[in-house]
Parts: sequence; structure tokens; C-alpha cells
Amino acid sequence: MLPLSPSLLPSLAAALLYAAAILYQGLRLGQGAKADKRLLCLLGTLAVIAQATALFWQLLTPLGLSLDFFSAASLIAAAVIGLTLLACARIPVENLLLLLFPLGLLTTLIAQFAPTGTVPVINESPGILAHILLSILAYGMFTIAVVQSLLLLLQDHQLKHKHPSGLIRNFPPLQTMESLLFGFLWAGWVLLSLSLISGWLFLDNLFAQHLVHKTLLACLAWFVFSVLLWGRNRLGWRGHKAIRWTLAGFCLLMLAYFGSKLVREFILHI
Repeated sequence: MLPLSPSLLPSLAAALLYAAAILYQGLRLGQGAKADKRLLCLLGTLAVIAQATALFWQLLTPLGLSLDFFSAASLIAAAVIGLTLLACARIPVENLLLLLFPLGLLTTLIAQFAPTGTVPVINESPGILAHILLSILAYGMFTIAVVQSLLLLLQDHQLKHKHPSGLIRNFPPLQTMESLLFGFLWAGWVLLSLSLISGWLFLDNLFAQHLVHKTLLACLAWFVFSVLLWGRNRLGWRGHKAIRWTLAGFCLLMLAYFGSKLVREFILHI
């Protein structure tokens, strides 16, 4: 009998906790009532801790850090949910968890049970590890911004057609939702800028063959977000225009990381 993976139990615990949080929040919103923030955040925090424990066993090997495609997705999801839970203590963003908890549930199960591709072990200097951490935090912050923009789009649509659902009635005012969106975008832009700077400082060649597409797409995403924030500050961009630019920048950023990682691990096997 093969020994059980040490990440199996925490992965299953995380999945169950996420499922409980999804069920609780969904039932409360279906009744037109708000979920208790403390209970929701407690379930979410326990789920993130369990997911992080599973990731500890999945990522750390005797040879170094093994960051495969699905574990990277789980790590970013855990970072996104953790950042959102921290934000819940100060600002009304608990409705974001309605879309983020299913992401956490899905990624933790896939990271545990999906086969891995060809994964080079990362055994690098603290500078490279800092670059990886900044990149993950930037992706996480932009993921929160995208979820916020989708909820903002839904809220705007329902208010214009004058039939807000129970979910929308529990949202903060439209102006507050938009301000939160740009707060997340500014934080993501700063983290992405630091990630690119740290890559330039600590990587030998950002435009090496296996990095050039990732670097160019990340720089293009940085430019798109820069234009969006400039447009907001100078031209007062908001609403659908801001959401379109947010989604465009996010797609470029996801292609930069997940697109290249998927091709390298599962198609080229390098």
C-alpha cells in the first residue's frame, strides 16, 4: 500500500472549509440577508491555513522549490483569498469572497490530484525568491481587482435595469465599489512594478529565450494598467471603459505567467 501524501489531509480540509463557506454565504444571500462577517472570515481563514499547509508539502522539496502549474494556481488563489480576508477587516469586500471561495476550492483540489508537468526545481538566491513573491502578490491583487470589476459590472447592469437581486442589494454603493476597484488596481500596479524591477536586478537576462515572451507580456500588461490609472486620474475614466482596460491588462498578465507555464510544462516539457 502506497503511503498517503502529507498534503492530502490539509487539501481535503481546505476543500471542505471552502465548501462550507460557499454554502453558508450562498444560503444567506439567497435569503436576501448578509452573511455574518466574523463567521465567514473564520471559515475562510481556516481554509486558507489548510490550503497553505498543503502547499507547504507540495512546493518544498529537498532540492528546492517545486512550483508547477497547478500548485502555482493554488498558491495565487490562497494569496488572493488571504489578501481579501485581511481587507475585510477595514473595507466592505466580503462579497468578493462569493467568487473567490470557489476558486480556492477548485485550485486546492486540482493541485492535489492533477498530474504535474515537467517542473524545474527552483533553488535560487533570496533576490529571485523575492521576485517570485512580488509576482504572486501582483497577480493576486489584480485577480481581486478583476473580481471586483465583474461584480461592479453586474451591479451597474442590475441598477440600470431596476431589478437588483438580493446579492446586489447587499453591495456597498456603486461609487464605493468603483473606489475599491481602483484601490486594488493601484496596489497591483505598484507590486507589478516592483516585480519587474526585481526581475531586472536579479535575473541574469530577462530576455532569455525562455523568458522573453513572459517579460514582454508582463511589460505590456504594466503599460495597459498604467494607461488605465492615468486615464482615471487625468480623464476621469470609470464604468465600462475602466472595466474593459482592467480585463485587458489581466488577460495579458495571465498569459505572461500561466500561458507560458502551461506550454512549457505540458507541451514542450522543459
